[in-house]
Formats: sequence, structure tokens, C-alpha cells
Amino acid sequence: MGAAVSRLLVGRGNRLLLADRDEAAATSVAAELDGNIQPVRCDITDDSSVAALASHCGPLGALVITAGLSPNMGDGRRITEVNLIGTDRVVRAFEATLTDGSVGICFASMAAAMVPTDPAVDAILDEPASPTVLDKLDALGLLEHSGIAYAVSKRGVIRVVERHAKAWGTKGARLLSVSPGVIDTPMGRLEDANEPSMAAMVSASALGREGRPEEIAAVVSFLVSDAASFLTGTDILVDGGAVAAQRSGQSGG
Repeated sequence: MGAAVSRLLVGRGNRLLLADRDEAAATSVAAELDGNIQPVRCDITDDSSVAALASHCGPLGALVITAGLSPNMGDGRRITEVNLIGTDRVVRAFEATLTDGSVGICFASMAAAMVPTDPAVDAILDEPASPTVLDKLDALGLLEHSGIAYAVSKRGVIRVVERHAKAWGTKGARLLSVSPGVIDTPMGRLEDANEPSMAAMVSASALGREGRPEEIAAVVSFLVSDAASFLTGTDILVDGGAVAAQRSGQSGG
């Protein structure tokens, strides 16, 4: 999905910094694109790495954070460290680069809409920079199962956006989250292969199919454009109607 977003944004003639923990992967994507692109290495779990990226950026146009781990890519602690704590670290680091018209997009997930809300859990999620956040979530049993940890971490991403939107707004900037459903990517195929419930969820959704990376990229492209100038502080669910089907009690078949 990050590569698909890059293809659309660089097509507008933008200067693009393409950051990835695996610099070779970023370089490979950059080589496919035609434009002013600079691949750089950045590990969002490392303060100094994120700070270096932010300082290299200059005044921010658009920031799109697609980095993340799915349930089968790590244990609960690692997933939360990357998805929630890492995203919050990037959002905070780039606040120093904001200018009028800056936009930030954080990738959450439809999974966030499928976990019960709990004020006690939300209070912990609202302090992702706390050194005790992982221990507190672990004490509640939320990191024992990677699928639950994933959903909770993505709910935390949505709350990061809600908390920081006002600070961004005071600088004329906007901050949003996007929650993809089941998307046909290598990560999505990994989950399909290990979680039989994924196919049933897709079958039960309103559109009855997986999404494509370019469909998510098109939404991001709109959100960072002036056409979305009054959208901020909210989550955009792009899931083909999977959450709607679940909430209405519909089943596949």
C-alpha cells in the first residue's frame, strides 16, 4: 500500500522521501517510479532514526505512515511497539515541520472497529510514549494474542490522530487515519494463509471481495489534497463494507 501511495503522490510532481526500515526495499520501489524520489532508511521504533528523517524533510507537505506489522508478523509486544508506539513517535517528531497546508495520514485498520471499547484500555492507549504502556497492556492480557494486540494497537493509532489533530490544526495542518479492510498485498496474503476467518469476512462484506492497494492509495491521494481541506481528526474506513456487515449481523455464504 505504501508503494501504491508513492506512485500516486510522485505523479503530481512532488519531491518524495520514501522511507523504510529496509533501505533496499525503498530503493527498489523508487527505481520503479519516475520523479524526484529519495529512498532513505528509517526505523520507526528508534527515536534517533525518526528524528533524523524529520530533520531531513524540511517543511512538511504530506506525511503518510504505512509502516506496520500484521498479526502473523510478530508477537503482541512487537506489534504494539511498531503500530502504536512507532506511529505516535513519527507524528510527534514531524510536528516541528508543520506548516499551513501540511497533512498527515496514519494507517490504522478495520480491526480497530471490531474490538469492544473500554475506557481503561483507552486511557493506556492515550499514553503511547509512556515507558510502561506495554507492561500495562500486557497486564490486561491484551498482548497475549497477536490478533488482539493488532486490533488494540490500531485503535490506538486512531486515538493518536484524535489527540494530535488540534495541535496540527493550530498550524493550519490536518491529521487523519485510514482504516483499510482486507487488501490484496503480501501482508494481506500472509494473513489469509494463516487465518481462515479472513476469507469468511471478505465473503460476508458488502462488496464480497478484497480491496486493491491502488484503491487505498486513491483515498489517501484525496485526503492529502485541497479537496479534503475540512477533513481532520477522524478515521476513514475503507473496507468494502466488512465492518457494516459484521455490525448488521450478516454472514457470508
